[in-house]
Amino acid sequence: MAVAVGDILEGVVTGITNFGAFVQLSDKESGLVHISEISHDYVEHISDHISKGDKVKVKVVSIDKDGKIGLSIRQTKPKSNTRPADIDWLKEDRQTNLSFEDKLNKFLKVSNEKIESVRQRNNNRSGGKTR
Repeated sequence: MAVAVGDILEGVVTGITNFGAFVQLSDKESGLVHISEISHDYVEHISDHISKGDKVKVKVVSIDKDGKIGLSIRQTKPKSNTRPADIDWLKEDRQTNLSFEDKLNKFLKVSNEKIESVRQRNNNRSGGKTR
């Protein structure tokens, strides 16, 4: 199978190092996904995102003169929009009837829910492992 820059292929992770993951594309060809090309988010430990034996979709980003293939998992996934929603400060029902204590309690409740959501997401990513 001839591989060209820009191709999107499926492969199997055959090895993980501290700088990337090796992916087998076919019987004869394999490539490296650099740690910076694993995810749109910051990647400290590759094993938090992928494991040996995982099937992954990769994009061929480079082929050097020695035939080494550079791959990206990140470029096969759309970047999620993590920008917070805009606040309509002119909206009339924006907590104007609440006392300071009520506003503070509501703020604390929403903050705790967000913190718990982040903890749950991080726990799911790490597979329940504690660091």
